[in-house]
Amino acid sequence: MTRWFPVLLLVLVCLARFGSAQRLDRPDDLTELRAALQELKAEGKDIRERLQATEKELKAMRDVPKVAFAASLGGDGLQKTTSGMKNLVYREVLTNIGAAYNSETGVFTAPVRGVYCIRFTANAPSDYPMSAVLYKNSQQIQLIAHEQQSGEGSDTASNGAALQLQAGDQLAMKLWHETQIWDNSNHHSTFSGFLLFPL
Repeated sequence: MTRWFPVLLLVLVCLARFGSAQRLDRPDDLTELRAALQELKAEGKDIRERLQATEKELKAMRDVPKVAFAASLGGDGLQKTTSGMKNLVYREVLTNIGAAYNSETGVFTAPVRGVYCIRFTANAPSDYPMSAVLYKNSQQIQLIAHEQQSGEGSDTASNGAALQLQAGDQLAMKLWHETQIWDNSNHHSTFSGFLLFPL
């Protein structure tokens, strides 16, 4: 159907210009028709090229992995450390599209090089310092949420940023020495992120 489109269009142009009953026997008429046909061929080529470019872009978009995760500490209690750091494992998975987050280890592994939006929240009673620290590849501190002890009640803190990660980079949350964090089924303390765009 696509290859016959210029021919059909040419027929319509002829009917509109000359009428269905009029003969095309003048040299000027044939010259005009040839010029119109060449113009239609050029337009058809341009349309095909743009269609191919669009199809290529759509394929590239389809090939980008879908990555999004959100998890909470869950449970019904306090996590606290008085000696050394403690790994935080967010076991209550709310979303894990792309399976890049491991709920057994609490580690998110970037599947592709790109920019990721990462966010976390922390909640704890206010009678003891609270913290949540984001580490990259177990070494480099990326983001921190921290609250010193205060009056009665509880404290809440959050942090987040757009981070450029390489494929295979790992992000994990830790509890600092002599701090605490708390959660329950209402998901007060969370760890989440998603791929903004690949690079």
